[in-house]
Amino acid sequence: MTQHEHGHEPSADGYDFRRIQDQWLPVWDQLKPFSTNDPSDKRPRKYVLDMFPYPSGDLHMGHAEAYALGDVIARYWRMQGFNVLHPIGWDSFGLPAEGAAIKRGIDPREWTYDNIAQQRSSMRRYATSFDWDRVIHTSDPEYYKWNQWLFLKLYEKGLAYRKASWVNWCPFDQTVLANEQVVDGRCERCDNLVTKKKLTQWYFKITDYADRLLDDLNQLEGKWPSKVIAMQRNWIGRSVGADVDFVIEGHDEKVTVFTTRPDTLFGATFMVVAPDSELAASLAAESTPEVQQAFAEYLAQVQKSTEIERQDTTREKTGIPLERYAINPVNGDRIPVWTADYVLADYGHGAVMAVPAHDQRDLDFARKFDLPVKVVVDVTAPITGAIPVITPEMLAAGEVPADLVSMDPAVTGDALSGDGRMINSGPLDGLSKQNAIRRVIELLEGAGTGRAAKTYRLRDWLISRQRYWGTPIPILHTEDGREIPVEESALPVALPASQGLDLQPKGTSPLGAADEWVNVTLPDGTKARRDPDTMDTFVDSSWYFLRFLNPHDDTQAFDVAEAEKWAPVDQYVGGVTHAILHLLYARFITKVLFDLGYLTFTEPFTALLNQGMVLMEGSAMSKSRGNIVRLSDQLDEFGVDAVRLTMAFAGPPEDDIDWADVSPAGSAKFLARAWRLSDDVSSEPDISFGSGDAALRHQTHRLLADAPGLVESFKFNVLVARLMELVNAVRKTIDSGAGAADPAVREATETVALLLSLFSPYTAEDMWAKLGHAPAVALQPLPKADPRLLVEESVTAIVQVDGKVRDRLEVPPTIAGDELEALARASEAVARAVGDRQIVNVIVRAPRVVNIATKG
Repeated sequence: MTQHEHGHEPSADGYDFRRIQDQWLPVWDQLKPFSTNDPSDKRPRKYVLDMFPYPSGDLHMGHAEAYALGDVIARYWRMQGFNVLHPIGWDSFGLPAEGAAIKRGIDPREWTYDNIAQQRSSMRRYATSFDWDRVIHTSDPEYYKWNQWLFLKLYEKGLAYRKASWVNWCPFDQTVLANEQVVDGRCERCDNLVTKKKLTQWYFKITDYADRLLDDLNQLEGKWPSKVIAMQRNWIGRSVGADVDFVIEGHDEKVTVFTTRPDTLFGATFMVVAPDSELAASLAAESTPEVQQAFAEYLAQVQKSTEIERQDTTREKTGIPLERYAINPVNGDRIPVWTADYVLADYGHGAVMAVPAHDQRDLDFARKFDLPVKVVVDVTAPITGAIPVITPEMLAAGEVPADLVSMDPAVTGDALSGDGRMINSGPLDGLSKQNAIRRVIELLEGAGTGRAAKTYRLRDWLISRQRYWGTPIPILHTEDGREIPVEESALPVALPASQGLDLQPKGTSPLGAADEWVNVTLPDGTKARRDPDTMDTFVDSSWYFLRFLNPHDDTQAFDVAEAEKWAPVDQYVGGVTHAILHLLYARFITKVLFDLGYLTFTEPFTALLNQGMVLMEGSAMSKSRGNIVRLSDQLDEFGVDAVRLTMAFAGPPEDDIDWADVSPAGSAKFLARAWRLSDDVSSEPDISFGSGDAALRHQTHRLLADAPGLVESFKFNVLVARLMELVNAVRKTIDSGAGAADPAVREATETVALLLSLFSPYTAEDMWAKLGHAPAVALQPLPKADPRLLVEESVTAIVQVDGKVRDRLEVPPTIAGDELEALARASEAVARAVGDRQIVNVIVRAPRVVNIATKG
């Protein structure tokens, strides 16, 4: 096949990216330059990891950006003398594969592993510097065996448990979702509205680690993007306050309410319980038949709303009375109990004490249902006395002074926020907020009716999935209700073949119908059934970075000694879409493994780089918009190196890239110019670099000095721009005459090849070979800059008169301010600009700037 038939012709100067790719890829396959399997390698270690892909098809433009940027970092650290572990694998379990298999009528394995083969081939072509001897697929039994081992370890530690509760339910995918997988009330995978359903499910007790997950974020300040740290802190959502025990008349058990404002207890005038909580169901069941009927109808109504809708403060409040009364433990007041949808079952204990005078949601509810409002915090300076409780009856009878009416929340509709002195609060009167909080907690603890407490937005991690394509949960269930963990020696509990199973989503796991697989007889003859659910695929990715350390070891999940050598990950690269789900779960599992004695560190990823999205004409690429750009097409037209260079040059990594605004064609032209330099160098490879064109040497060594800082601060686009400048300088020197033989030209061209290998490895390798060196350029050390060549002999000082540049002066970099001012005043161009005007001010910033201001 000719080059023209390939859709590409060599450039006029001979640069042919197809020839270069075809030449060097098999060489790298043979050399394995990025292998990390030599135990005798004594170089210091670095672990660079890209978030592994899901095999949903071939690589796309987002993959192209992420792996180009991660590869710059891995290649850079090798040049700095490190043994760099840079592995790759596939996150290959999950709903997309199962959905695709159902649609096509094939086994999920077939679809998954065909896509893996396609992506693997594309990744090889893309020349990412992976260690191909360490590949993992999470859908391999050799991998998910250790998911099951991890589950059993958490089960032994009391961190894996099963309970019946209301869960997030995706009616489209027919499976449950963790809170983190619900985005704006919709399934994060299929974007359908999420409802609630009561099921018995498996959970990991991540809430036991809430404080550590929150506090340990301090270790990551300055190393992770501040946005990600803030998102994690907000998701964990620690609140400090008190648990207060209320007695409900006719109800045997105390009801505990969490509040961040226990100082306002004397202002609690009613209680609200979440309609989807066990407490609400219990209280309704103990009430009248009329209440039971009303509650059933209200609960059905509430379950049609998402949690996002329920928390919308602008919605009109709804609720019903349960005709029950609670006793306020601090004053003995009898307060009515309501159920309302603005209280969530998984916040605190599913019940709140309502203080409408000082909480807007409670006030809106109280005003709608004519419930009392009692002010207990004096938040306005003019008020010195206690504000009485104002009832609608008092207002109707005209018994309330006008000045109190004007500030009463029951009348104004505005809750009194802010700090102040306590009033209408018995022993708390006159105390500030913080002192009142301390005092009321002392009173509660003394009476045995409360205690200091914390609560979190974070909820335990729901890991059960009612789908086939995932890790089976290694638990057996007996007829008498016992849970029996599968013995470690019997792992893996392998998935049965999908043939004969109906994989269509219908609310229960297809594995429950695999009779030969699910039914088990224990050694003592007891009949049992395997748990039919599979694990959330975020379990797979919560520890995969450890499996890369010894991916083929069938005796252990990971080697503790290897973890001590390599981990934690020094640099993690991936999208901000995983800022909560994946990163939070990986941090949790790492802390569990630390507690179990398997790890000596508590954070999995020391540094994090989030890349932006690749857009097209301002929008995310999608078939519906008709703006899809196929990576394979771009690679065919411009070559791997041009696409990779374009990704790095487009801007800061965290910014989005609009493919309509960048130029892979321009990148290809630059690569051709750089590549041609290696043909024009006429000096020998072993020539000494101590002489030659002084200006070119200065520019080369300034780049060598600046490159490490640019890479380590992720300013890849700046480094590319500096490389372009150096290529232009070399070309100018060569074209000046006898420059091709100048040692400075070879030194600069080799520097171009070395640094270009971070971005465009094929072109760089070909340049390196033409310069007379053996492969691989990626393993060559980056030369250190000669400090003598970093000293500037002169700098250009700009002289401005009334804001306009009037002269440029070449001056020593050490020139003093008064000397620079004297030179500026002596300049003929400056003198002409000043003319007969009076100089009123001179600002000197030696050695770069002189600003002269005049008046007429």
